[in-house]
Amino acid sequence: MKLMKIFTGMIIAVVVALSVSACAPTKTQEGTGGYFDDTVITAKVKSEFLKDNSLKSTEINVETFKGRVQLSGFVSSPQMANRAVSVARSVKGVTSVTNKMQIK
Repeated sequence: MKLMKIFTGMIIAVVVALSVSACAPTKTQEGTGGYFDDTVITAKVKSEFLKDNSLKSTEINVETFKGRVQLSGFVSSPQMANRAVSVARSVKGVTSVTNKMQIK
């Protein structure tokens, strides 16, 4: 009977350990806190694009993962692409900006 209690306790400990480790962020996935931080950064970048009259922000897509922003979509000139990158870099929380935009 004592052996059964020890075995049951070990099984419970293993299940708890596996459950906790499944909640931790990985290199390709992030925890919920990181997800919300990235959502806020994306919203701030888009907001800054809307404030800038020289950018057609509706044609620029913004994606954020762990503070790294990727810009994609279409712009009318290289200058507009550079401006979008500059605006995105100025947002607090952005660690880097990748430009995947295409010139129309």
